[in-house]
Amino acid sequence: MRIAIVSDIHANLTALEAVVADLQQQRPDLVVQGGDLLSGGARPADVIDRVRDLKWPGVYGNTDEMVWAPDRLEAALQAPSLARMRDILVTEIIPAMRDAIGDERLAWLRALPVEFRATDLAVVHASPGDVWRSPAANATDEELEQTYGRLASGRVVFGHIHQSFVRHLPSLTVVNSGSVSMSYDGDPRAAYAIVDDDRVTIRRVEYNVEEEIAQLVAARDPYADWTARVLRTARPAPFP
Repeated sequence: MRIAIVSDIHANLTALEAVVADLQQQRPDLVVQGGDLLSGGARPADVIDRVRDLKWPGVYGNTDEMVWAPDRLEAALQAPSLARMRDILVTEIIPAMRDAIGDERLAWLRALPVEFRATDLAVVHASPGDVWRSPAANATDEELEQTYGRLASGRVVFGHIHQSFVRHLPSLTVVNSGSVSMSYDGDPRAAYAIVDDDRVTIRRVEYNVEEEIAQLVAARDPYADWTARVLRTARPAPFP
């Protein structure tokens, strides 16, 4: 079975539509969304509606969860250097996202599971039972085995870190699908994964980054400049 995993769309409808067009050429049997539909792009409601129209099953991520559980930010963003980001998320960004998506879409997000399974494949946003923490791209084989081996699946795909990789371990294959938006690997193209039996492919899809930035500016997003820097450089940037 040929399964595509599309994760970390981050409200970027421009990138999502480019990925959908690429998927039409790749023709997977199933597409699974890996969480983080929200935060970072100009059109969170449109992204949710598009994913629902496409009937993609999937999981929720940390930027989805924080909209209904902002208290989780206290534990997830403990470092003093993250205090300003945490405060802005709670006082500005989360309320704005809630208003943008409305109660019905919020209820749909909350009903998503934390884990998806199909044909010896497990999909989680970050790690089993935790949408906030996962191994890094340079994690050891032992760390990946310890984290994902408990899922008892031959193939595990996660997102969250915005850096794609494929690691074939003795007992399982661990894949990071990369991110549709806000890549952190120096390549601004959207990324997603295709798992086809024992073969895994990371697809990179070019999209109009400047169009998405223009959408942020038109929406008067107060943090459009910061998001634009991440989108253009495909690298993390200090929060303003």
